[in-house]
Amino acid sequence: MQEITSFLKLNAVKITQLHSLFHSKLHSLYPKEEIDSFFHLLAEHELGLTRIDRALQPQFEITQKNQLFFKKAMEELEKQRPIQYILGKTEFFSLPFKVTKNVLIPRPETEELVEWILDETQDKKNLKILDIGTGSGCIAVALAKNSTNAKVTALDFSQTAIAIAKENATKNKVAIEFLEHDILNTSSLPEKYDIIVSNPPYVRNLEKTEIKKNVLAYEPASALFVDDANPLVFYEKICALAKNHLTKDGQLFFEINQYLGRETLNLLKENGFSNTLLRKDIFQNDRMTKASLSL
Repeated sequence: MQEITSFLKLNAVKITQLHSLFHSKLHSLYPKEEIDSFFHLLAEHELGLTRIDRALQPQFEITQKNQLFFKKAMEELEKQRPIQYILGKTEFFSLPFKVTKNVLIPRPETEELVEWILDETQDKKNLKILDIGTGSGCIAVALAKNSTNAKVTALDFSQTAIAIAKENATKNKVAIEFLEHDILNTSSLPEKYDIIVSNPPYVRNLEKTEIKKNVLAYEPASALFVDDANPLVFYEKICALAKNHLTKDGQLFFEINQYLGRETLNLLKENGFSNTLLRKDIFQNDRMTKASLSL
């Protein structure tokens, strides 16, 4: 880090020089395109400069205060801390979200799940929707923002996560009811819902070797991992609750472990759900399911 510190002590550091420094320090850890993306996000966040602005102003000078911000960001990126946690924010479904180490960073695959739900319900109004394990609130907020007069409820066991999700609801100007419950120890829900959706923990410990270091080291393990011996524990519990708390022809949506698609479908069928469907994500992995409850 001495090299970075010495460089940034210069009185006049141009943005092009700073961009080059990012590449020289991070090239062994990240692809070129990813480093460019990091720099773009940081420059826009700290300096208010878009890519076009930087191209038009290659001699733009970085102040001492801003240099300190970029120095710290480089140090964090060298430790492989996710850029979303460095910035404290991300985007999901074209909406802004606050994220901290206490909530998972929303994934593109989860956007596909939201899109599926919206496609299935586009002609319906006044839906009652429940999001179980809301985390940052990304699913609940996106559905509330894009559904007509929907009443959205979001549930999580973590007070900290709920506080962040509430901030995200306020940020995006949507009204959501929040419930603090440990779903595995919940025997009933407050009412019946037309849609229940969940992206619960589903990564088995045996799959940790496939997980990138930045996820293992920084994202909350309680929101990611399940015991190898009972990887569908959350799905079993939610199915049991959904049987009693979905309206007639209500639908249950899950994001799932890509290796357990068939097992998840079988679980849904064993619990009396019909019209079960397994869908792949943009990466061609089995990633989400839909099922109906016909009473």
